Parts: sequence; C-alpha cells; structure tokens
Amino acid sequence: MAAYVLAAQRATGQDDEQRWEIRRVAMVRDQIKARGVRDLAVLDAMQSVPRHRFIPAEVRGSAYIDSPLPIGFDQTISQPYIVARMTELLEVEGHHRVLEIGTGSGYQAAVLASLSDQVFSVEIVPELAKSAAETLRSLGFRHVRLRTGDGYEGWPEYAPFDRIMVTAAPPELPEALVDQMAPGGRLLAPVGRTSETQRLVLVTKDAEGRVRRRPGLAVRFVPMVRSESPR
Repeated sequence: MAAYVLAAQRATGQDDEQRWEIRRVAMVRDQIKARGVRDLAVLDAMQSVPRHRFIPAEVRGSAYIDSPLPIGFDQTISQPYIVARMTELLEVEGHHRVLEIGTGSGYQAAVLASLSDQVFSVEIVPELAKSAAETLRSLGFRHVRLRTGDGYEGWPEYAPFDRIMVTAAPPELPEALVDQMAPGGRLLAPVGRTSETQRLVLVTKDAEGRVRRRPGLAVRFVPMVRSESPR
C-alpha cells in the first residue's frame, strides 16, 4: 500500500511538471516569440527555466501569464516578455562575465545563467537573496554567485563585466556600474524617477572606452534603493 501511494505521488508530481511545461511553452510562443523576440538561445532559456519555482505559492497559479507578480518586500518578478526582451538586448554569450543588479526571486539570474557560465548577482534585501540562492541551487544553477549589498556599488571585486543588467529603476544610471563595464561591454537598465517616466537605457562601451547611451522602450519597474534608504 505504501509503495502504491509513493508511486501515485511521483506520478502526480510528474503530471504537475508536465502541466507547468505546457503552460511555459505557450508563454514563449504566445507572449514572447509572437511579440518579436527572435534570439533562439533566449527563447530556449525562457522555455527551460521554470518560472513557477521563483514565485510565492499564493500567486504561483499566475506564473505563466504576461504580468509582473509580487514576491514580497515590495518587490516583483518582471513579466516574461520584459525578461526575454531585456535578455535579448543584452546579447549574452557563453564566455561573458555577467552582472545582475537586483536578484529578486532569482528568475532573471537563472535565465542569464542559462546563457553564460559566469553570472554575478547583487540583492539588497537579505531575505530575497537567501531565498533566491536556495531556489537557484535546487535547480542546479550553482555557477551563479550572489551577494547581499548595495547595487549602486556594483561588484567591483569581480569587475570588469562584459554584460550588466539592472532590474530595478534608479533615477539616474549609477556611474559605478558604467565604470565596471569591460571594453566592448553592454549595460541595460530601466532609468527614471517615477514609474511614469522610466525608459530602458542601453549603454555600450567601445574598445577605447567611449560610452554611448541610447534610450528605448518605456517600462515600469520598482525603484532601485540604496542601502541607507528605508525599505
């Protein structure tokens, strides 16, 4: 009897994962590919990373709708299309050293880690950093290095970075992050003082160290806070 129950539980778990996978495939097809994301590596990453594992149980049923969702501590997980679009714009390759500012639940870090074997991520909320580390480890993303700290400072010990992604909105782009870009690097961040004025800004640095900034898509992200700011 006990063996039968165990087998039934395993079958149920497998069925659940199959249902999640069906929803994830539909998400990529209908929300991401249909809206113009074409990078095959990004599409594969979005289809392979289980977004529902990075979302609190009370909102997990909405894991694969195209919407941001709360993850606690006044933070959100970004909508799938934005994650995919930002990842595509960053143009990550396997040899790149990638810095993420704003780990949150760890979902974007997992997507980046599906594309590069050198991912570093900084999160200011200790509880989120701890939870993200546990989730990433449980899914096998052991090459993601996490630290709790002020994202405005970047992670100078491991700079320079070939790619930098910021997942919360500073009023102005932190110069420390620009300084930590490698020659030939790309940085992508939502920038704006309020949610109504934010734009994705793509920053590039050429081989001589010249920096260009190009504003793009209008977006809405949670504010990027400093360590001395009240949460």
